Amino acid sequence: MSGRVDFWARRKAGVQAEEKAAQAALEQQAVQEQQAALDEKSDAEILADLNLPDPDLLTAGDDFSAFMAKAVPDRIRRRALRVLWRSNPVLANVDSLVDYGEDFTDSAMVVENMQTAYQVGKGMLKHIEEMARQAEERENPPEVIEEEPEEDAVLADTAIDVEEPVAYVETQQAEADETVIAPSPRRMKFTIEESAA
Repeated sequence: MSGRVDFWARRKAGVQAEEKAAQAALEQQAVQEQQAALDEKSDAEILADLNLPDPDLLTAGDDFSAFMAKAVPDRIRRRALRVLWRSNPVLANVDSLVDYGEDFTDSAMVVENMQTAYQVGKGMLKHIEEMARQAEERENPPEVIEEEPEEDAVLADTAIDVEEPVAYVETQQAEADETVIAPSPRRMKFTIEESAA
């Protein structure tokens, strides 16, 4: 019985989906016919038919929402949006809003032998600080004062030099002595118990 209910529920949903698709297609066709009729008219005639003001005469504070209706052709909507963007100082100054607003692909705008202090992953600050340090060293070279090493420091240095290779050899030998044991593969085992029926 539940199979029949599921079938009819699915069938009913399918019929409703077909009706919605047909309705959407009719609406789309009506919009296309209306747009085709509007394309034949001039912008002044369209604005008069839709009771809209001239978008070029609008100023800051005017209502631009009427130009966002579906009945308004795209070309008039774009004109109104251009005026809106120019009238609003926040939208008009897009220097800091659009990262890629300029065309950097124009080879005529490329400066010859252009150099930059920016390094990918490192930035500019470290590079500039290093350049400043090198320039300062060239202007004021540091004086090298040679001091005679004390005897205790010389003995301590030689003791460290002697001990370090021994410790290194011991660790290398300990690592070589350890054998690497590969893990054995695991396998799943199944048993099937037959029940007496």
